[in-house]
Amino acid sequence: MVAERRRGERVTFERGISAHMMGIDGTWRRDCTMEDISETGAKLTVDGSVEGLHLKEFFLLLSSTGLAYRRCELAWVNGDQIGVNFLKQDKKKKTRRTQAAEA
Repeated sequence: MVAERRRGERVTFERGISAHMMGIDGTWRRDCTMEDISETGAKLTVDGSVEGLHLKEFFLLLSSTGLAYRRCELAWVNGDQIGVNFLKQDKKKKTRRTQAAEA
């Protein structure tokens, strides 16, 4: 049995939640099912192969319009399931944008 590595509490979905994965540059997209989620990451079941995809950094799209999303990086692969870590926005960049908008 694999030891639990996730730091935060996990919410498991009985039937999974439909989602999409998309490359940062928009060159690829895959349907997936979000099996569980925590504050820091999620477990996904990917439709189709992940072979050849750039999974260092990608978007997990949670809405059909793409308005709800998280930047992710690959943590592990086990068959058609992958674990992802959510990447946090750089606070320095956010601060600069906020200051520019206020000026």
